[in-house]
Parts: sequence; C-alpha cells; structure tokens
Amino acid sequence: MSGGVDSSVAAAELRDQGHEVIGMTMRLYDASPPTRATAAAPGSKRRAGTCCSPAEVDQARYVCAQLGIPHYTVDERERFDHAVIDDFAREYTAGRTPNPCVRCNEHVKFGPLLARARAIGAKLLATGHYARVDAERGALLRGLDPAKDQSYFLFAMGRETLREVLFPLGAWRKEQVRERARELGLPNWDAPDSVELCFVGGRAHADVVRERAGALGLETEALRAGPIVDRDGRALGQHAGVHTVTIGQRRGLNIGGSKPRYVLRVIPERREVVVGDREELAARSVELLDYRALSDDLQEGVAVEAAVQIRHRSPPAPATVTREGARVWAAFHEPVAAVAPGQAGVVYDGDRVLGGGWIA
Repeated sequence: MSGGVDSSVAAAELRDQGHEVIGMTMRLYDASPPTRATAAAPGSKRRAGTCCSPAEVDQARYVCAQLGIPHYTVDERERFDHAVIDDFAREYTAGRTPNPCVRCNEHVKFGPLLARARAIGAKLLATGHYARVDAERGALLRGLDPAKDQSYFLFAMGRETLREVLFPLGAWRKEQVRERARELGLPNWDAPDSVELCFVGGRAHADVVRERAGALGLETEALRAGPIVDRDGRALGQHAGVHTVTIGQRRGLNIGGSKPRYVLRVIPERREVVVGDREELAARSVELLDYRALSDDLQEGVAVEAAVQIRHRSPPAPATVTREGARVWAAFHEPVAAVAPGQAGVVYDGDRVLGGGWIA
C-alpha cells in the first residue's frame, strides 16, 4: 500500500470479497521532511507526497485503520538505494535513459515484498497496479483502462510470480476507483496521482544524478558541459552534461536555428550530443538485452509477429521479433521515433505481455 487511492481501494475490495487482508507499505527513501506548506496529515484529502514517502506511509496506516485491517511497514531503503537510485545515476552517466519504476518492480516489489508476504503466511500479494493476470495461463495482460495501463512496468517481475499476485484494479477505470474510494469515505479519494520519481523530491533529475554519481565515485567526466553537434560534426552549442538530455528531446537545447532539432545520439566518452531533424529519429529495428520471458511464444531463432512498446506512453509498434538467448531483435514494420537506450522494450501479443528487455 503506497498511501495512494489505487492500493487503498484494492485493499478495500479484497476485504469486501472476504479475504483476510494485511496492509504492507515499503519505506524506500528518506525524503526531506515536508514543509508546513506542503505537508498533509494522515486523513487529509491532499496527497501527502510521492509514492512511498514517509508521509505516504502514515497515510497508508491511517487507511488500514479505517478499513479495519492490520498494517506493517517494510524497510527496503538499502535495497532501493542500490538497485534503483544507484542504477539511475549509472545509466544517465553512461548516456542512457533509465526506467527506475521497472527496476523497482524488478528488484524490490515483486521479490522481496512477495517473500515478506509468504513469511507472514499470506497466499497472495496484491497491488493497485492497472494490469491483469490470467492465472490459468500464467499470463500478464494489459489493464482495461488504456490511459492507466501499467503492464509495461511489470515485465521483469518473473513468470513464477504471476501465480502469486493479484491486481484487483485491472478491469477498473480510474474514475471508478475514485468513486469507490469516495463511497468508502477514504480520505485520499480525490488525492492527485504521484507524477514524479519518489527519490527526486522536486529536484531536477540532473542534480540527483550528479549528487549520486559523486557519492558512488563514478567517472564524472560525462557530467561536464560538452558540445552539441549535427550529424556532420558541426558545433551548434553546448549542453550541461550528457545526463541532462535524452533521445528525442527538443526543448531546452538552446541551439537556435530556423528549424527544430532533436537529440539523436548521446556519446558520453566524448561528452557529445548529436542532434538532427525529426525524420532522423526514426529507427527501423531495436535490440533488447537481458530479455525476460513471460511466455513461451518467442522460441530461439523463430521469427514471431508481435508489437513492441519502447516507452510507457508510446503506442505498441508492429514488428517481426526474433530471440537469440537473452537477446531479442525487433524489426519494425514502420519506423519508430525516439528509441532510447536504457529504456524498457516490452513485447506484446495483443493485450498479453510476452516479455521485455532493455534497449541497447
């Protein structure tokens, strides 16, 4: 339970279905204490903070008391620190665009948290994610609300986990969830969704990367200012560090010119950012590494027609997909824009997740 409305309603629905429900909230990050102007006391209708912040832990505890179910807090700060925040800094320093929410699901939520659930005798782990599980087939499916579907973030949870999880909101729409929370009198029924990374805390991503890279003793040469060049190597301006840009970015480059330019490549070893026209962003294929299979559809060396989603908000793109061990190649039927190394690439057959990997 994150303290938000989704997990609160998920817990209430399971309780009303007759399950014995136990609320669990993870402490993931010690954010700075909220100021008097931004703090939200337990029971407040405003969202207390970002997902799993200390204030949200209090909110989750308050909701559990209201629902009449026990609540436990699980301290996963050390694991989150290494698996998510350190990875975030390393990826940006290497010129890639990380996806910390996938890493959190992979290393923190659907592994350690499931183990904790088993340890207290629970049969299933439920969350407020907008996704569905076909238990008979052991399949992960998209949530029915296309605007809220979160299956993209869940491909790395592991096949064995699918038979031990529930997503009670998979067939719900967000407005239904809020209405149910209002009927139940939950204090967070109209609280805004968390829209920023929990460990960023209102700071610029670049500042978080620089701070963590320094703490890790990473080579920080790539974090220094460097040239922005076109495809022919002509200098157009300066960037503030490769960790401040991502593939497909147009705004904030400050390079002038009569037409918009987009980030095409990031070359950390030269501190160089290459820009070009929108048409030059198009990619005809993508390579995925460390592929995690959630089905047996992709057999070694056999081409399969599927769809590949390269970002959370991107539409799935039809592609011919071939697997070679933990490496997957996808040849798009039509070029796809702004494929960013470091992001997740998730393979779908309709609403069913076949698996996913990391864009190389």
